[in-house]
Amino acid sequence: MATIKQTLDEVLTLDGAMCAAIVDSTSGMMLGSAGTGVDLEVAAAGNTEVVRAKNKTMRALGLNDVIEDMLITLGKQYHILRPSSRKEGVFIYVVLDKSRSNLAMARRKVQDVDKEMTF
Repeated sequence: MATIKQTLDEVLTLDGAMCAAIVDSTSGMMLGSAGTGVDLEVAAAGNTEVVRAKNKTMRALGLNDVIEDMLITLGKQYHILRPSSRKEGVFIYVVLDKSRSNLAMARRKVQDVDKEMTF
């Protein structure tokens, strides 16, 4: 099992990883963060709204399913949002430099660290 800090440190070992945060999606507040490249407080609050909106849409559609992860592709970056499988109301947020990262490996790493994270 890994602490939040250990989880973030492990995510930042990814090629192209710029920064990461563990976010409480009920409040939009960060439980932990590491790295640089974007204002993680603003990103955590804004991406909380993205997660809430997707959950609301899924309920409206009657989808009985869960979000594994969400990918936002920008011109120069990938943003991965992964709701934690270990604690409801928490998600992992990772920013990657698109030119230096492997998206498949990054999604796999975020999935793996989620399974090991403790709160």
